[in-house]
Amino acid sequence: MDKASLERLWDEQFRRLTGLKRPVFSDMIRVLHASQRRRKGGNRRRLSLEACLLMTLEYWREYRTQFHIAHSYGVDEATVNRTIRWVEDTLIKSGAFSLPGKKALRTTDVEYSVVLVDATETPIERPKKNSGVSIPAKRNATR
Repeated sequence: MDKASLERLWDEQFRRLTGLKRPVFSDMIRVLHASQRRRKGGNRRRLSLEACLLMTLEYWREYRTQFHIAHSYGVDEATVNRTIRWVEDTLIKSGAFSLPGKKALRTTDVEYSVVLVDATETPIERPKKNSGVSIPAKRNATR
């Protein structure tokens, strides 16, 4: 998916596709651009930064295998792996995108309710397979 097709999507469609609002996506692209400019040497990326970020979001959001993502974008599986690792590391190093810690969650006024479901396996009673169950007279009569 190229940049032009992303811009044609409505805000709700964009959020459904990426899981992010447009301003957050734009901030992530800015961080990736800044990191790209600081990069020294190496080959030029075959994919745009928007495609790299989309690839990573697909991996996180849809749990697609790297093989399937590589096939969709027309690159090698190793390229997908390197790209995802680079995007993750770059966004983590920026410090701009992080989840709140435990203390921040505890201090909020939101009250959480938890429902536990017992999904343990229970044994099913089945007849035992042994030779003592059959009738001996029938066994002797069969020759």
